[in-house]
Amino acid sequence: MLLLLSLLAQITPASPAIPTAPPEEIVQPQEIRALPGRLNSTLVFNSNSPEVVQSEGILLSTFSPTNKRFPKAHLNRPLQGRFDLFTHHIAKAKSSTDLKTLYLGILLHNSGKQPVTVDVPQAASYLSQPDASFVELPAYAENPTGSVYAGPGDRVMNDLLRDKRQPGWPAKLVIPPGQSRMLMNLPIPVRSLTPPLNGRSTLIRVRTSGPVYVASLAKFAPLNSDRSERAPTLEEWQAVLDNGKLAEPRDKAPTPPSVTTKISYGRVAGIAQGTEWRAQLSDAGNRSSLTIPQPGRVISYPLSTVRAGTFGTGQVQSAPILARYPDTAYEAHGNYGIKYNLSLPLYNASNQPQNVAVGIQTALKGDKSEAALRFLNPPASQVFFRGTVRLRYQDDRGLPRTRYIHLVQRRGQQGAALAQFLLPPEGRRLVQVEFLYPPDATPPQVLTIKTLNPSQPVGARK
Repeated sequence: MLLLLSLLAQITPASPAIPTAPPEEIVQPQEIRALPGRLNSTLVFNSNSPEVVQSEGILLSTFSPTNKRFPKAHLNRPLQGRFDLFTHHIAKAKSSTDLKTLYLGILLHNSGKQPVTVDVPQAASYLSQPDASFVELPAYAENPTGSVYAGPGDRVMNDLLRDKRQPGWPAKLVIPPGQSRMLMNLPIPVRSLTPPLNGRSTLIRVRTSGPVYVASLAKFAPLNSDRSERAPTLEEWQAVLDNGKLAEPRDKAPTPPSVTTKISYGRVAGIAQGTEWRAQLSDAGNRSSLTIPQPGRVISYPLSTVRAGTFGTGQVQSAPILARYPDTAYEAHGNYGIKYNLSLPLYNASNQPQNVAVGIQTALKGDKSEAALRFLNPPASQVFFRGTVRLRYQDDRGLPRTRYIHLVQRRGQQGAALAQFLLPPEGRRLVQVEFLYPPDATPPQVLTIKTLNPSQPVGARK
């Protein structure tokens, strides 16, 4: 899931190996609960395979196979109403002399007899270079203006969390009967880069007044008479749709869901179901309260769980895929672009004030019921999560707070508290946690509520 970083690492000269002691594994006893709620039923046009695109062709098409040169490249599933479009692809030059710009296009077609209006309330698309390089960032950073990000997926989710529509996107698109329009026609340049490698992430939220066919397509930039590059025209994109086959190279095929060992999840190219997981975390039988744990104890709720990575809950949160290609993923593992909207009605049932901390952690992936999570000290080098989280709550003075916090977490990292406050005896505090699961992250994570021991210092993040 971090292929772009892996490809960059392959061309970086290796430093001499310095022997280091293996990290200490920390076993943290705690209660682990399945996350309440479920994904909604809104559909997602999810184009993420092949991740590395080195040929022209079809990335994902919901068009009818009729009159298409390669019928198996078309899933025959029109979309309508409210749905999302997500794309995440990398362009990698085949050689140092073949530096053509790869364009990504999203084509919409109205096969009906009435005009179709496409409303675009939110949208964003960024390149890894120069828009959002994978820079080193601290593990924890306040991000009130959205200026903190690393990687295009991180930046896109940052924008959409704030309900933005990036400049340049239309607010509305009208497609006449029997005609097509380009919703996106954007480049992934590599010519000036060392290595010649670049990626683009996109998330678009739309609502249509009628059914439309949708295709995500790849095409190298056509040339003008002076040999300069230009963007493909609608007619040129139509030719790719009608005559193109699935873009290459193809990713490794996934193992079937029935396989439980040596799992290959595969890359997603299909129609997934679910854009938001909304839930109120509460005690069993009492939806209005989430009783904080005893001092020194911890409760954790897994996030973005996958097969063989449920921390013993048996709960796979990956969005189901309703239509897919045979060599692509069975589930939208990682839930890229899906919003988690979680409410925590915290309640202190004791007769003493309690210091409570809420945070996100990246425990070592596991599937056993151990009543514990495992971490590493120090954490591994691989970054498993980089993204912005929004918190809403009342602080210790009773004032409403909305905070955007950017997190960078490595494999096995326990993570710092996102919010920490004093809860009086029989006191209540509603905390809302929201984020969009970013591309270039590796699931799962956990949302943790901890009551500190009286001897533990109260943190500054209130």
